[in-house]
Amino acid sequence: MEHAAPPAWVMLAYLISGVFFILALRGLSSPATSQRGNRFGMAGMLIAVGTTLVTHEVASLPEILGAIAIGGGIGWIIARRIAMTDMPQLVAAFHSLVGMAAVLVGAAAYLNPQAFGIVDASNPMINAPGREPIAFASAIELGLGVAIGAITFSGSVIAFLKLAGKMSGAPIILPLRHIINLGTLAAIIGLVGYLTIDQSPWVFWTIAALSFLIGFLLIIPIGGADMPVVVSMLNSYSGWAAAAMGFTLHNTAMIITGALVGSSGAILSYIMCKAMNRSFISVIAGGFGAEAAVAGGEAKEQRPWKRGSAEDAAYMMQQAESVIIVPGYGMAVAQAQHILREMADVLKKQGVKVKYAIHPVAGRMPGHMNVLLAEASVPYDEVFELEDINSEFAQADVAFIIGANDVVNPAAKTDKTSPIYGMPVFDVDKAKTVFFVKRSMGGVGYAGVDNDVFYMDQTMMLLADAKKMCEDIVKALQH
Repeated sequence: MEHAAPPAWVMLAYLISGVFFILALRGLSSPATSQRGNRFGMAGMLIAVGTTLVTHEVASLPEILGAIAIGGGIGWIIARRIAMTDMPQLVAAFHSLVGMAAVLVGAAAYLNPQAFGIVDASNPMINAPGREPIAFASAIELGLGVAIGAITFSGSVIAFLKLAGKMSGAPIILPLRHIINLGTLAAIIGLVGYLTIDQSPWVFWTIAALSFLIGFLLIIPIGGADMPVVVSMLNSYSGWAAAAMGFTLHNTAMIITGALVGSSGAILSYIMCKAMNRSFISVIAGGFGAEAAVAGGEAKEQRPWKRGSAEDAAYMMQQAESVIIVPGYGMAVAQAQHILREMADVLKKQGVKVKYAIHPVAGRMPGHMNVLLAEASVPYDEVFELEDINSEFAQADVAFIIGANDVVNPAAKTDKTSPIYGMPVFDVDKAKTVFFVKRSMGGVGYAGVDNDVFYMDQTMMLLADAKKMCEDIVKALQH
C-alpha cells in the first residue's frame, strides 16, 4: 500500500519545526544562550505536535487534551521539584521514556499495519499468518526502531539506577560478556532481516525481548567514570529510535528531530571519548576502572601529606592575585555550588581574580558542572573549558579543587600503566598552592586511581564535606 504524500503546508510546517530544533541545539551549546535554545525547541515541538494532531485522526479532542494535561502536569511537577544535582539521572530516565515510546509505537504498527499505511498485500513471499503483510522497507524500519528503542529503554534504566545510587556505580563484569553481547546483537540483526519474509509474532517479540536484554547487558559493565559518555550515547540512541519510527509513521518531523538528536548525541559521545582518551568501542566494552578498583582495595604505601584548614585556605586565597576553581562531582553531591559562588564573590570583592575550570567529563553527564554553576548564578565569562584555561595554572597562585579527582590526576600524563593514561587533565600541579577538598584520604575517583597531587609539597588537603568547608572558608574570609 503506497502512502499518500502529505499536503505542501504540512511539509512546510515540519520544515519550520526542524529549523527551530536546529536553532535549539545551537542555543543549547552555550549557557548564555541556553534559555533561548529551550524556547526554540518548545516552539518547534509545538508546531510539530500541532500539525500532526490536525492532519491525523489520532484520538478525540478530549482524549488529546487529557493526555497533554497529564503529561504536561507530570513534566511541570518534575521540573519544579528536581534538584540540579539529580539532573543526570533525570536525563537517563527521560531517555528511557523515549525508548519505550518507540517500542510501543512499533508494537502498534506491527499489530495494525493497515492503520499506519505500511501494508504490502501484493507480495506473496511474506509469511504473515492471519494478518496483513508489512512492506519490506517498513519491516526493516519497524524492526530497527523497536530494537533501538528497547536497547535505549533498558540501558537508560540501568544508567538511571547507577546515577541515582540505587545500584553500584562500579563496573559489573559478567563472564563471557563480549561473546554474549556480540551473539545477541547478531541474533537481533538477523531477526530484523528475517522479519521481512516471516512476520510471525514470535519473530517480532523475540526482537523486542533480545533488545531489552542487550540494553541491560551493555550498560551493566560500564563504570561511573564512563557515565558522561553513556548519557550522551543513550541520547543518540533515543534519537535514532525516533527517526526509525518516523519512517514507519511517514512523519517528516520525527525523522528530522530523531536525526538531529541521534547525530548530535553521537558527536557528543565522540567528544567525550576524546576528552577521556578512550575509544567508543572501549567504552561500550565496559569495565573501566575495574582492575584499578581491585588494586585500590589492597594496602597502599603510606605517603606524607599535609592537612590544611579553612583558615589556611582563606588566608592563602586572600593573599593571591589569581585563584582557579576546579569543580567535580563531589561538589554536586554536597550541593556546594551556591556557597562556592559566595566564596568566589567575597574573594573578588577583596581584589582576587577568580576563574572556574570545567573538564568535559567532570560530573556524571556532559555539561553537568556548567549547569550547576549556572544554577548558582556564576557569571558565564568566569567559566572556562579545559583547552582555554589549562595554560594558566602555571601562573595561578591557588588551584582550589572541590570534589574533582581523575580530571586533575597527573598519572594521566606520566603513568602508562594507569587506566586514565592519555586523558587530558588540568595541570593543577603547576599552581603555586593547591587546596584539595575531599571527604577523606581513603576515597579515590571513579577510575579507582590514587592521585599524586595529594602528596605534593604545595598541596594542602581540606578533608571535610565540600559545602561545610566552603562555609567555613567564607566565615574566615569575612573576619
